[in-house]
Amino acid sequence: MLLLSEPGGRPRVRPAFVPLLLPLFLLLLLPGPVRPISFQLPGKARKCLREEIHRDTLVTGEYEVAPPPGSATGPSADLKITDSAGHTLYAKEDATKGKFAFTTEDYDMFEACFESKLPVGTGRMPDQLVTLNMKHGVEAKNYEEIAKVEKLKPLELELRRLEDLSESIVNDFAYMKQREEEMRDTNESTNIRVLYFSIFSMFCLIGLATWQVFYLRRFFKAKKLIE
Repeated sequence: MLLLSEPGGRPRVRPAFVPLLLPLFLLLLLPGPVRPISFQLPGKARKCLREEIHRDTLVTGEYEVAPPPGSATGPSADLKITDSAGHTLYAKEDATKGKFAFTTEDYDMFEACFESKLPVGTGRMPDQLVTLNMKHGVEAKNYEEIAKVEKLKPLELELRRLEDLSESIVNDFAYMKQREEEMRDTNESTNIRVLYFSIFSMFCLIGLATWQVFYLRRFFKAKKLIE
């Protein structure tokens, strides 16, 4: 037990397990295991998955394309990963099972597309089962390999994970703050443009009304309706 003195001089007992709560709480922040995504891919079909990823982020993934049980034909599908500009980051024809990895250069929307291929001389190809397990950031790092290379103890390895996780959270908050500032600047710029457009529209209406009054005055004078 830890003894702490109160302002009145009376000792206060603090349980020794309290300092252990902080590491346990931090361990709860560790990301859980990533579950793969599975879906059916019909014949001659194309399905894509999109995700926004930050810059300088490691992205790894595993995929598997399997035909339904009892099918005479093997799996036949192409995999292609691109960014919003159409640059190919990974491509594989007749993809059945494999892994991929790449590092993003900028914040962008990335797209992983599976396109089914129908074998020649056959009818409708049965649906294929596609499984994709995609990780990025802290989830993509192989900490077991890091522990072997750097000879880290289990506690040191957990601290490394917490450090990377906290750095990832800080980067996310920094990006959110930057996006909020950009949106605020855009909002202020839009408000100023709307104000100027409103003033311009008001002057146009005043000018049009003045011209209409003088025009009608001349018209009525020409018709000798008024003096």
